[in-house]
Amino acid sequence: MGDSETTLPNFNISWTMDIDTVFPHLIRLHFCDIISKALHELYFNVYINEKMAISGLDLSSLTNHLSTAFYKDFIVDSTMVSNPLVIRVSPVKDAQGFRNAILNGLEVFRMNNSVGSLDGEYGVDGKKQNGPSKTVAYVGFAMMFGAFVGLGAMAVKWQKRPQDWQKRNSFSSWLLPVHAGDMTFMSSSSRRSQFFSSKNMGLGQYFTFAELSDATRNWEPSEIIGVGGFGNVYYGELDDGTKVAVKRGNPQSEQGINEFQTEIQMLSKLRHRHLVSLIGYCDESAEMILVYEFMQNGPLRDHLYGKDMPPLSWKQRLDICVGAARGLHYLHTGASTGIIHRDVKTTNILLDENLIAKMADFGLSKDGPTTEQTHVSTAVKGSFGYLDPEYFRKQQLTDKSDVYSFGVVLLEALCARPAINPALPREQVNLAEWAMQWKRKGLLDKIIDPTLVGHIDPESMKKFAEAAEKCLAEYGVDRPSMGDVLWNLEYALQLQQASLKGKAEDENRPIVTPISPATIVHVAVVADNQHISSLEQHRDPTEVQAIDENSGTAIFAQFAPLNG
Repeated sequence: MGDSETTLPNFNISWTMDIDTVFPHLIRLHFCDIISKALHELYFNVYINEKMAISGLDLSSLTNHLSTAFYKDFIVDSTMVSNPLVIRVSPVKDAQGFRNAILNGLEVFRMNNSVGSLDGEYGVDGKKQNGPSKTVAYVGFAMMFGAFVGLGAMAVKWQKRPQDWQKRNSFSSWLLPVHAGDMTFMSSSSRRSQFFSSKNMGLGQYFTFAELSDATRNWEPSEIIGVGGFGNVYYGELDDGTKVAVKRGNPQSEQGINEFQTEIQMLSKLRHRHLVSLIGYCDESAEMILVYEFMQNGPLRDHLYGKDMPPLSWKQRLDICVGAARGLHYLHTGASTGIIHRDVKTTNILLDENLIAKMADFGLSKDGPTTEQTHVSTAVKGSFGYLDPEYFRKQQLTDKSDVYSFGVVLLEALCARPAINPALPREQVNLAEWAMQWKRKGLLDKIIDPTLVGHIDPESMKKFAEAAEKCLAEYGVDRPSMGDVLWNLEYALQLQQASLKGKAEDENRPIVTPISPATIVHVAVVADNQHISSLEQHRDPTEVQAIDENSGTAIFAQFAPLNG
């Protein structure tokens, strides 16, 4: 799409071809991301005859590399497709503005009909295609009967299951296509080596339990990098050297199962440079395991306080906050109804090797309200210190609840202290309340991280503090959208960069030292020693001494006739 020479980013590229609808067709789509500069930049949809075939295709999540070939096959039933056949690719709405789509190759194969013919209603043996034969009918009846028997057996087994079987069941049954209703007209097959079928599309690579055991050194406790209600998160390294974070669910934890289910449903629909990417999963017996990209620098909180780590500069903190805001903005606007994270905090903002921020942990996330709704009624969940007070009072969740939590994150980044610290005096326990009291006094700069003192442009901090204050408004209707918060943070970043650039220019500017009259006399003497000697020959020494004590202008006035 980037080579289409159009200024309109919101359009499709379509291929149209005539087909004979008497026959089924195999459609093979070839992809190779030869245009992106980095992984997870290209997201697009694929349609076949205006039906969604692939939603939010991210080639890099399937191949883990750029410029790597991948193909996907679709069998289009002759009774459910019209002529002409239309293949279409279109960009996915992305808050970052990266809108593109690609299709590198397209093959359409006609498949033989029921009498083995590829050209007409008669087969090579002279049989005519006039409806299904009796044999086909008998086979169909037998298959239907067998299916009913199988379902009956499963129902009996379900009734007799142990009480905890449902908890221990694997989570593959949760995985449904995002557009299940649109997929019924076609069946899908693709490269089967280590990739999901269409029902699990978007969840990446399949891993065996043995592979992940090897990657985590047989679930070595020293490899645990995180703990939650779902279970443990382990650091792992795959055979090809890829570093991963492996989230192993605890089947005995009902909270963990629910969070896993939510996380899978969300991540199957979400792809963004500022959201942690899901690489794959393992589904063996009672195991529930998700595999994510490894974020080398861990959570933002570790870089602010509680760990013996080098302090982040103000510009680095601004970059991180801008990245997290972009991720949240995408959550709120990227899906049809939007998604509310519901657990925004500094431990859920992870940093990669380049300190790029990515939102993580979608176990508590909820679909946002529809156009007919103003909120989502749900039980209160989240973390103390970050909870939206209006959501806490009314149990009415909106995207403005995330905005409030993000306001607390901004204050943590500025003040480098926890959202709640019971060890402090009562008035200082809650960071949001305490910091806003100082903000209203105009003294917020007195409680910022000491390592930032003298390194923050005042205008940058002012704009940043204003953004945090607006996020923490008591009522959601008075809070800005994440798009507005993002704009203010980017402006604060620009102010800081301009300040740093100005200081650098001042440091590189040559220093001009004022010249004293004595220095001028000395230079003049060295420059024309011959004339000075002549002057001394014609004047009394006391007169020359008097000239030396005059101003530089007077001295040059005395020398001017001689040099002229």
